[in-house]
Amino acid sequence: MGVVRDVFIGLSENKTLNDASKQMGLRFGAKKVVGGTGIEDTLECISSINDQGMSVTFDNLGEFISDKNEATKEKNNILKMIERVQEEGLTAYPSVKLSQIGLHIDEEFCYNNIKEILTVAKKTNMFVNLDMENFVSKAPTLVILDRLLQEFDNVGTVIQAYYYDAKKDVRKYKDLQVRLVKGAYKEPSTLAYQNKADIDQSFFEIIKSHLLEGNGFTSIATHDHNIIEKTIRFAESENISTDQYEFQMLYGFRKDYQEELVERGYNMCVYVPFGTDWYAYFMRRLAERPQNLNLVVKSVTTNKNVKIGASVLAGAAALYGILKLLKK
Repeated sequence: MGVVRDVFIGLSENKTLNDASKQMGLRFGAKKVVGGTGIEDTLECISSINDQGMSVTFDNLGEFISDKNEATKEKNNILKMIERVQEEGLTAYPSVKLSQIGLHIDEEFCYNNIKEILTVAKKTNMFVNLDMENFVSKAPTLVILDRLLQEFDNVGTVIQAYYYDAKKDVRKYKDLQVRLVKGAYKEPSTLAYQNKADIDQSFFEIIKSHLLEGNGFTSIATHDHNIIEKTIRFAESENISTDQYEFQMLYGFRKDYQEELVERGYNMCVYVPFGTDWYAYFMRRLAERPQNLNLVVKSVTTNKNVKIGASVLAGAAALYGILKLLKK
């Protein structure tokens, strides 16, 4: 399973494949996991999810941002979506990758961009989540978060369980709204757990910590029903109100389970990516949990083009794996 994960992580970092996929994504079934290509169709998707009793966090897809003009364009896309969500009165908030708005170009430029986003969101008390990316982005993201917290109370971030210092970060941000995840990037053993059992154990430990030790809201982002059911049992045993936490899942995955959890009285938030730049996002989802591929295939196998698309992705994955082995 580790080799498969490495293959998909490598594919997610391939700019050439990312650029090529922009033209073929929707033809090959990306619409099953992407809420829309533009603002209006994404708003329709969000509204439909809200009607099912679920909230939404939306992600403006876009990677490999290399200059300020591109970063400003992406920031403006996020602002437009925030404003339209506010106008429509939808229950949704943005998840923002700081690398998309200039983190690795100019940190002060990035800080000003996210500050502008928070200011617009604050008009209706909309929350903004700072997505956590790879380790290179982790420290500067937290520096910017700490600066923002001096002025804003509508911001939080993501803590990835596979890092050895995840428990420390959870305690530091125990009073914030925080999304807890297992982690989807390839990191060395000097920084992160490599074994699934160790990651799962760390994940459950930080879930318990955030639920018990502070006043923050806990977003538990996973498709792993074992972790979800274990969390439910723990919350019940500790008399933790369902108002203190939610489960988050990706748009297009485990919809039946999402609906079941809502019917059982639990808060569900759906992570809805939008835009044409779907490739790297999708590869990381497969790296995080290769079983996700089965979930997509089951929902789209009636579409001939999707079968072709799956074959293209499988071929690309195989080629990458072969090249990796040849380099050893």
